[in-house]
Amino acid sequence: MPLRLDASAPGFEKEFSAFLGRNRDTDENVDRVVAGIVADVRARGDAAVVDYTAKFDWAGITAANMRISEAERDAAAAQVPAVQREALAFAARRIEVFHRELMPKDVDFTDATGTRLGARYRPVDAAGVYVPGGTAAYPSSVLMNIVPAKVAGVGRIVMVVPTPGGTLNPLVMLAAEIAGADEIWRIGGAQAVAALAYGTESIRPVDKITGPGNAYVAAAKRRVFGQVGIDLIAGPSEILVVADRHNDPRWIAADLLSQAEHDPSSQSVLIADDAAFADAVMRAVEAELKTLARADIAAASWRDNGAVILVPDFSAAPPIVDAIAAEHVELAMEMAEAEALSQKIRHAGAIFLGRHTPEAIGDYVAGTNHVLPTSRAARFSGGLGVSDFLKRTSLVACTPQSLAALGPSAVALADAEGLGAHGRSVSLRLGR
Repeated sequence: MPLRLDASAPGFEKEFSAFLGRNRDTDENVDRVVAGIVADVRARGDAAVVDYTAKFDWAGITAANMRISEAERDAAAAQVPAVQREALAFAARRIEVFHRELMPKDVDFTDATGTRLGARYRPVDAAGVYVPGGTAAYPSSVLMNIVPAKVAGVGRIVMVVPTPGGTLNPLVMLAAEIAGADEIWRIGGAQAVAALAYGTESIRPVDKITGPGNAYVAAAKRRVFGQVGIDLIAGPSEILVVADRHNDPRWIAADLLSQAEHDPSSQSVLIADDAAFADAVMRAVEAELKTLARADIAAASWRDNGAVILVPDFSAAPPIVDAIAAEHVELAMEMAEAEALSQKIRHAGAIFLGRHTPEAIGDYVAGTNHVLPTSRAARFSGGLGVSDFLKRTSLVACTPQSLAALGPSAVALADAEGLGAHGRSVSLRLGR
């Protein structure tokens, strides 16, 4: 059974703190294995990538067939039924529209001293996108990673995706075609991340790596950070639903299980202000589990990591929501109430407002991004967007007059820090 807490009960703070402190990440052995794989790929390039891919995914891999040709991609994509093809195209259009609205504007102005100040945003030259291809394949992740990169203006987008048994997933190939991947490689795991970061004889390195993966992929991204940029370290999926008693318990149960079915380490949390309603949701979860293809995974997640938290009223909810800082937060209540409550929430990867906005809409067709911070990282990070593929370069231009206005303070600060050459580079121009 999931953990059940009452925010009004004595000892809640201690129990809640213990809940927040639970570790759902994989053990340290993963990092040791990944360290060896990354070092091997750096040393042996293609040969190491081929060896690990043959071991984990497909015995038929060679350096010559690592790259998926356009003909192979198109042949696989052609197998997708029309209804799914149209759904992917529909989602891609919505993602593009939303992310175009996120594009920052260059800044250029002259301040009161006559100094010109500004900032220019320019895309990275090349981005690598990791797409899972193991127990589940996610064409939606292809769109969520590549479309923002395209909107940002990235010139070269390299997609890597494991192909167990050498089989291409038609939906993933179609999504890559729609989104506009420039290169697709049939490799995955830590070896693919290392190849993107350091390059091999066949694969040119990239500047930024994004996309979700398993614990080995996450550990590899952490290890190569600094050589390349990364989006975030994705942990197990999370959903937190704040729901009043006027909801259909089946709806809320389905929402909780929408993330539980990802992985046994996923986490689903319900915050309710009515004990009878919370009981009804828990019964509905058990009924819903009987209908799911991934019931074993979802049941383990709900049993081991789920929680039901009772609050006296929803004014007590925001501090709890902020402390959990979940990847997805649903506010299942009347829209005006949901909007008011959302204004009091500071830490969430994404917020879904109202009874008719299930989190799954955000996963596919809302247009917002589903690559979101997990493991309480929403306290300091946001979801993937165009800014992840852009760099900001500052501009400064002084005239003799503005340098005269700024220079003395710069010299004073340089002297205070004991950096004489700094100060002299200014004072010489001031004629001192």
